[in-house]
Amino acid sequence: MNYPPEHHQDNNRDHLIEVIKTYPLATVISVHRNQPFITHLPLIFENGKLIGHIDINNLQTELLKDNHEISVIFSGPDCYISPSIYTTTQLPTWNYIKVHLKGKVKFNLDKMELKQSLISMTNFLEAPEHRYTLNANNPRLDKNLDYIVMFEITITHWEGKFKLSQDKKPKDTAAARKALKQSSQESIEQFLNKVF
Repeated sequence: MNYPPEHHQDNNRDHLIEVIKTYPLATVISVHRNQPFITHLPLIFENGKLIGHIDINNLQTELLKDNHEISVIFSGPDCYISPSIYTTTQLPTWNYIKVHLKGKVKFNLDKMELKQSLISMTNFLEAPEHRYTLNANNPRLDKNLDYIVMFEITITHWEGKFKLSQDKKPKDTAAARKALKQSSQESIEQFLNKVF
């Protein structure tokens, strides 16, 4: 049995790619001798693969060598859904968007490709304003290339988990969507006000 239920799963590849592009900070999970290693890295979807960069001093780097299996999670928006927003009687729940991927990793040790990949990733992440351009002649960039490893993940399994009150009446689904949008903005502001 699949969980969440089928109506909370999304197998539309375009939807999953959109999550990856909009929320590129991924949770990268490797397992070695039954111990999980977890790193949070931005990954860019390019030519059907995920491209990333990792610090050579990160313990997980060794586990990203060629053909190791890896799991990756991308997280979209999420929030608590109060029954008070519904027009029908419901119980409290949590709505969320997640993309779970599995794949095989391959290192790319070419320094020029690493450099270009870092420039391309920066360009992608700066969109749409492009207020900063990572220049190929930046001396700090060249100095750090020896400490960064580029890798690509060939995706072998895709799974979308879009729990968005799709099983409710249209009015309630719309109310849950509105709550998700509002909560995302409000929770960020409240959290930042508490912490900073």
